[in-house]
Amino acid sequence: MTYPRDLRYTKDHEWIKAEDSRGRIGLTNYAQDQLGDIVFVELPEVGRELERGEVFGVVESVKAVSDCYSPASGKVVEVNEKLLDEPELINKDPHGEGWMIVIELSDPAELDQLMDAEAYEKHLEEQMQ
Repeated sequence: MTYPRDLRYTKDHEWIKAEDSRGRIGLTNYAQDQLGDIVFVELPEVGRELERGEVFGVVESVKAVSDCYSPASGKVVEVNEKLLDEPELINKDPHGEGWMIVIELSDPAELDQLMDAEAYEKHLEEQMQ
């Protein structure tokens, strides 16, 4: 699997896509694959302030319950409400329709500390050894 080149990635398998002063966040294909069929998603309220690395939500699959960590600091300005009725969108399209939240970035420079697609793919290879 190759990962979209316009995203940044965390070691915890979240991605963020910079959109002007905002960041769209979701789980990577690797994360959804490891979780299996996702059956429930808990998302934060719009307006919540997040610090980088803070838990912003929970996904529950047939295998496990997993926390989701914010790759950057900012205020939640949008949540993907489709996931409340269709959590399986994360499995079907993790880097597209399965996005989870959008934040107004408080420090866009934080994105420079995240992995690009090439570094993330290398990180996955190291994890699988």
